[in-house]
Amino acid sequence: MNLVAVIFSLLVGLFILVGSLIGISFKSNKKLTDLSISLAFGVIIGLIILELIPETFEILNGEIGTIRSVFVIIILSLIGIVILKILDLFIPHHEHEVHEHSKNINKSHLEHLAHIGIISSIALFIHNVIEGMSLYLITSSNITSGFLLFIGIGLHNIPLGLVISSTLTTSKYPKLKILRLSLLVSLSTFIGGICMMFMGGVDKLLEGILLGLTIGMLIYISIFELLHQIYHMKNKKLALTGVGIGVVILILSVICGNTVH
Repeated sequence: MNLVAVIFSLLVGLFILVGSLIGISFKSNKKLTDLSISLAFGVIIGLIILELIPETFEILNGEIGTIRSVFVIIILSLIGIVILKILDLFIPHHEHEVHEHSKNINKSHLEHLAHIGIISSIALFIHNVIEGMSLYLITSSNITSGFLLFIGIGLHNIPLGLVISSTLTTSKYPKLKILRLSLLVSLSTFIGGICMMFMGGVDKLLEGILLGLTIGMLIYISIFELLHQIYHMKNKKLALTGVGIGVVILILSVICGNTVH
C-alpha cells in the first residue's frame, strides 16, 4: 500500500465538499445558482473535449486500433447517454411546498434544478472513481506527478461540487441531505484509490470502456440539463462569464495533468 497515494485520493475528493459548502452557505441565491451551472457547463465541456476524449482514444487506440477506437467511443458515449437518461426517469421529483399563487413554470424550474444536482452527482461519482484509480497509480510511481494531478483534479472538483449544492439548495433540499450526498460524491476518488490498491492495476480496455461511458453521461448532463438552464437564464453576461471561467479552470487542470506525462 502506498500511503501517500491513498491520502491524495482521499483529500482530492474534499474539493467537491468545499464547493458544496460554498453553495450551501449562500442559501437560495439565484445568481450563485446560475453562476455555478455556467461554471459546471464550462468545466464539463472542457473536460470532455480536452481530457476525456483524447485519453479514451489514446487508451483504446493502443488496444483495438484507430478506426475501431473512434467507432467504439461513439457507441460507448451513446450508451452512457442512454444509461443516464434511464436513471433520470427513476429519480423522483423533489417535493417541496408550492403556494397556490405560484406558477407551474416555477415549480418545474425547481424540479429541474433538483434533477441537475442528483444526476450530476451520479455521473461525477462514476467519473471520480476512475480519476481516483489514475491518481493512485500515478502517485505510486511518482509523488511529484501525483501531486500535480491532485491539484488538477481538485481545481475542477470545486465548481462541480458547487453546482450540486447550489441547485439542490435552491430546490429546497435539506442541508443535511445535501451534505450527505456531497460527502458521498467526495469519497468517490478515495473509493477509486482503494480499489486500485487492492487490484494492483486495471485492464486498459476496461478503463477505456468506463471512460467512454463517462463521456456519454457528462454529455447528457451538459447538453440536456445544464445547457437547458443556461438558455433560460436572463443574465446572459453572467452565464457567459461563468462558462468562460469554467473553461479556464479546466484548462489549468489539464495543464497540471499534462505536466505529469
